[in-house]
Formats: sequence, structure tokens, C-alpha cells
Amino acid sequence: MRKKIILLVAMAAVMFALVGPVMAQKKVLAVVVKGLDNPFFTVLGNGCALWNKENPKSEYECLYTGPASSADEAGEIQIVEDLINSGVAGIAISPSNAPAMGNMLKRTKPSMPIMTIDADLSEADRALRQTYLGTNNYNMGVLMAKHLKSMNSKGGSVCMQLGNAAADNINARAQGFRDTISGMKGIERLKGEGGWTEIDGCPLFTNDQIDLANQQMSDTFISNPNLDAFILVGGWAQFGPAAYAQVTDQVMGKLKSKKLIIIAGDTLPPQMDALKAGRSHAQIGQRPFEMGYRAPSVLIDLIQGKSVADPLFTGLDECTEQNKNSCP
Repeated sequence: MRKKIILLVAMAAVMFALVGPVMAQKKVLAVVVKGLDNPFFTVLGNGCALWNKENPKSEYECLYTGPASSADEAGEIQIVEDLINSGVAGIAISPSNAPAMGNMLKRTKPSMPIMTIDADLSEADRALRQTYLGTNNYNMGVLMAKHLKSMNSKGGSVCMQLGNAAADNINARAQGFRDTISGMKGIERLKGEGGWTEIDGCPLFTNDQIDLANQQMSDTFISNPNLDAFILVGGWAQFGPAAYAQVTDQVMGKLKSKKLIIIAGDTLPPQMDALKAGRSHAQIGQRPFEMGYRAPSVLIDLIQGKSVADPLFTGLDECTEQNKNSCP
């Protein structure tokens, strides 16, 4: 009898050893970004990591993931589809190609909560997600235009640098800029409205690539020596500080005299260094850390059937020559 009891205890111990890790396995809350090569998303991922650190006993864990390259739109879509098929608890997506991501969601019909973060789906597809957490991107473009107007009220020539052509957040910023600088709604391209004209060859599309962004800037400055304003709708070129310094070296005299004005999106450390060094005139900052930190909690609320507002805006920071030492 004693041997039988010992045997049963041993068997129970083995079963616990086998089952225990399975029972302890956490449910995944996935945060999928456009590309792991973008420093902006690294900060967003840090927010996800802090949530995990602060919630060690939660049944959920935040998984930060995405394609290696921000140019890999198909790769991001495949990652999301794989997560759907694996049955994760919830997914927050920053879609690089909004229409293509929407088509995949229509086809797969995920059962778990889907939200967007940083970038939204196309307006026609927003019923496919439950909420958006991130920047009011149209207002970000509005602020870029207001700061340009404050430094040049007469108008002139302008070039905008965008990211991926099908990214909803980037296109919303561009629209906010055009509408505000022109004083008219729905402007597709500036052709003198409000005194501003977009030069030939612009807008530029970087596909979120740092090296390409800097090359585009350099080429634009060389071929357009009388350019009045260059608007980095996102911070791509500035994410490569050495290359950006070389590019802006060729126009430093114009930047100091404000014959050429540079306004850029985001306020990561190398970008604030650029502002302090006079290599830009204003930085309109998002809050990526907050996005990554809040996303798991929003997904849990959705899983639990709680009411969640849509959208959930994270705010903007306006950093200029006047407040550069205390901003953001």
C-alpha cells in the first residue's frame, strides 16, 4: 500500500511538471508595428515591455513584434494573419498598408479583439477594429502648417516627405497640413493656395527608410536651391543623425536665416538634438511610449467586454527654438 501511494504521488508530480508550464502559459496580447528597424517603434515597444514588468501576475503578456524592415508591407500582414491563426488573445496593429491590411482582416474574420495603434485602417474599413489608440494625425499636420505660417506668412515653395504611400496616419497628416496652409478643405496638392506650391517631384515617399529619406532630402536641396520649406511628415531622415547632419550642412546658412524652414514629426532624442543644433525649426512630437504602454490594458478591456472609447488620442508635443531645452 505504501509503495502504491508513493507511486501515485510520483505520477502526480510528473503530471504537474508536464501540465504546470502549460497552465502557467500567458495569453498573448500582440502589438504589431510597421517595422522593427524604426526607432519610433522601439520606443513604443519599450512601453509594452514596461507593462509586462509592472504586471508580472497578469494572465496576459504583451508581445511586441513586426517585420524586420518597415518596407516589408506584405511581411507585416503575414505576421498579423499568423497571430490570428494561432489564436492570440488580442492584437493591436499599426498598419503600413491600410487597404491591404483591411482586406486580410475581411478575409480571415478574426474572433479576437482587433485594435489599431499609431496608424489606423482606411476609413471604409474601421468597422474591422474596435478602437484606435494613438495620435490625432490630421491635427499633427495642422500644427506643422501653423508653425510654418508663424515663420513664413508670405508663402512660397514646399516639399513634403511622406512614408508609405498607403499609410493612413501619414496621409492624414499631409491632408491636415495642406488644408491648414491653404485655408481650404480637401486640397489634394498645393498649387498656389494660401501662397504655397508643392514643387515638382514632391511629395516624396521614403517607405520608412532612413537612408532613402536622407538621400531624398539631399537631392531636393541640390535641385531646388530656392526651396522655402521642407516638411518631414515623419522623422525618418532624422533617425539617422550622422546622415541628417551631413544633409543639413549644405543648407545651414539658409536654416539660420530661415530662408529655408524645416519642420519635422516626432521628438526622439536625436531629433531634439537636431532642433537644438538649428537643423530644424520645429518638431511636432507624438507619444509612442504611451501607445505601447496603454495598448495591453485597452485590449484587456475589449476582451472583457468593457466599453472603450474610439478613438483614444495620446496627445502631441510642440517643440520649437523657444522651448527646445524643456520640450517634450
